[in-house]
Amino acid sequence: MSFKLPYWLAAPLWAWMAGAGAAPLGFDDALTRALHETPALAASASRIAAARQNAIPAGALPDPQLTLGLANVPVDGADRFSLDSEPMTMRMIGVMQAFPNAAKRGARANAAMGRVGLAEAGMQVVRQTVLQQTAQAWIQRHSAEAQLRHIAALYDENRLLNVAIRARLAGGGGMASDVVLPREEAALIAEREDLLNARRAQAIAALRRWIGDAADWPLEGAPPKWPIDHALLAHRLEQHPELALYSQESRVLDAEIDAARAATRPDWSLGLVYQQRASQFGNMASIELGFDLPVFAATRQDPLIAARVAERAALDADYQAQLRAHTAELDADLAEYRRLDRALVRQHEVLLPLAQEKVSLTLAAWRGGQGSLAELIGARRARIDAELKAIELAGARDEMAARLHFTYAQPNESGVQP
Repeated sequence: MSFKLPYWLAAPLWAWMAGAGAAPLGFDDALTRALHETPALAASASRIAAARQNAIPAGALPDPQLTLGLANVPVDGADRFSLDSEPMTMRMIGVMQAFPNAAKRGARANAAMGRVGLAEAGMQVVRQTVLQQTAQAWIQRHSAEAQLRHIAALYDENRLLNVAIRARLAGGGGMASDVVLPREEAALIAEREDLLNARRAQAIAALRRWIGDAADWPLEGAPPKWPIDHALLAHRLEQHPELALYSQESRVLDAEIDAARAATRPDWSLGLVYQQRASQFGNMASIELGFDLPVFAATRQDPLIAARVAERAALDADYQAQLRAHTAELDADLAEYRRLDRALVRQHEVLLPLAQEKVSLTLAAWRGGQGSLAELIGARRARIDAELKAIELAGARDEMAARLHFTYAQPNESGVQP
């Protein structure tokens, strides 16, 4: 026969064991720890560092080229392959430097800086995801544990009911089958406890993704109460981190369009060559200028320009599509938040008092010998449902508030410093 330690005994023991080597985990503590420990943000920081390093040489000139060679070497006759007999035979050493046009170099530099901004915007997306999901996981665990604490009180009440039934039977009242009802109710309470323990374990697993072993620490405090204002959130909609990515992507594409257009302008190069001849002849020097000839732009540069312009148009369309999607998502989330808020108020102000009143009335009737035990059990179950529903609604509302806050709040308004 297996023995299961109920939560009302297991929770204090677990909290003592977990707290023996760890401080309680508050809401802000979890967010701060997530920002410092999650590997996703470390990866984003490395991408930013890589983009910044790539931006350093982006607008620089190409490396110069060293040229070596032989010129005017005879290949037949008596002096074939001789380097000292002919006056025009020369050993050559030189330096060649290419000079891409200024517009092309500037466009490359702008594109590189745009990629830095894109990496930084990507980090903000990751940061928002980390904060939002850590907050929601903490709230889920907080809600599950609040319901589990309520389950502990239900076990106590169930035991008192069992004692009352047995006392009534001993006094000659009630029916023998009544003794089974408290055990049935205890089984239903245990079933709810199992479900809540599973939810708690799932929330801890979600937390562990962001904060590691600290996810097992006992919780402390309650989630904050954020003001949820439709006008303010709608005003911040275009500053959503995922939408901010498009601004940086457009900067990169604009620079690539400029680079493609700059390719229609000729680049040039400069070369200096020192030419050594045989000792009986004087040495020589040469200078060379080279120019690109983009005379086939219709089949080379123009298609590349058109491709970048088409990509830019696609990006603009994608932005509008994402803006509409986020607008719809915001409206839906706000509607759900208002529903949960109204449902929570109704639960506390109407349904919970009615459920408690029904329990009181059926209990008084049962004690007076007029009501049935089945009615009392049914009323108590309805009150249990109402109490647990109130806690569940509060948790769901706080989760939605966290989703709205961390999706649209500015980084310096999120309550956590980077």
